[in-house]
Amino acid sequence: MITESLGYLRTSDDWMKTVVIGGLLTLFGFLVVPTVLVAGYLVRVLRATMHGDDAPPQFDDWSDLAGDGLRAFAIAIVYGLVPAILVGVTAGLAAAAAGPGPRTGLVVGAVSLVGGLLALALGLLAAYIVPAAVANYAEQASFRAGFAVGDLRSVLTSGTYATAWLMGFAIIFGAGIVTAVLNVVPLLGTVVGAFVSFYAITAAYYIVGHAWGDARGLELHDDDGETGAERPVV
Repeated sequence: MITESLGYLRTSDDWMKTVVIGGLLTLFGFLVVPTVLVAGYLVRVLRATMHGDDAPPQFDDWSDLAGDGLRAFAIAIVYGLVPAILVGVTAGLAAAAAGPGPRTGLVVGAVSLVGGLLALALGLLAAYIVPAAVANYAEQASFRAGFAVGDLRSVLTSGTYATAWLMGFAIIFGAGIVTAVLNVVPLLGTVVGAFVSFYAITAAYYIVGHAWGDARGLELHDDDGETGAERPVV
């Protein structure tokens, strides 16, 4: 599956155009709007691949793309709030406990350590949930679907999704290593890394989309969008 995901974008005749647009949007992601548009593209990837359609989507219908991206971005923000709040609370408790003396220093250190570990654990949990939450939104076209515990639980606890998430994580982690190596040359890592990151996250969401379709037993569509065979439920 990793091999297929890495070749996913290249199956399109316009793949270079897609990578250029996606890479530029990723490069200027700090402006937020480009990040929203990339999120919209990933929703399209999920929506297609969960039904077995391996034709990469294009950057078009920008208003629809932005709408999907905004909802996906909001879903990710909501799931990321708990770790962020915990970090803030931990910092506040550590600041409140700060004072002279070795015992106070130990208390501050313990609070910071426990809070940091909890924030890390919750951050990883959020990172695990978000792709599935966005996939459920992509399937049902409903913002509420991103928080539908019943739908999400069965997929999140399946080996199919867990394996897909780990493969996607490995691809994104590998892209991060490539970017870090490129950073040896000033600006090269930042610029080229943006294109590598877009390519990697698209490949990761290709895997997640297929896993979501398998876990949910969704119907497959042929190249013309017609309904074909139904997936087996995992």
